[in-house]
Amino acid sequence: MTNNPTFTKGLDYAIRIVNLYKYLSEQKGERTMSKQLLRCGTSIGANISEALSAESSADFIHKLAIAQKESNETLYWLMLLHQTEYINQQEYQSMANDCEELRKIIVSIILTTKQKANKS
Repeated sequence: MTNNPTFTKGLDYAIRIVNLYKYLSEQKGERTMSKQLLRCGTSIGANISEALSAESSADFIHKLAIAQKESNETLYWLMLLHQTEYINQQEYQSMANDCEELRKIIVSIILTTKQKANKS
């Protein structure tokens, strides 16, 4: 599993989310939005991990679809944290870009898997 690039990207992103959560809660005293961000931001990688152990292609697609939704939610919380000035433009852009990259990879995998399933 650890040699899967999507899994690795999801894990690396989860680590960044955990570190951002620590910063927001310890340095900025923000706990409500950062807790939401922690939940959805780490869930992306967790669902990628579950997808890799899927029982079927439908299950694989379903788990990745959840990861995609979690990435959308993560982008929302990052935007809110930025617009309420808990994170600056550079922090926001860095985290949002990585999340968007991960989301695009997930979407691409879902579409490719669906196309392959339709050809069978």
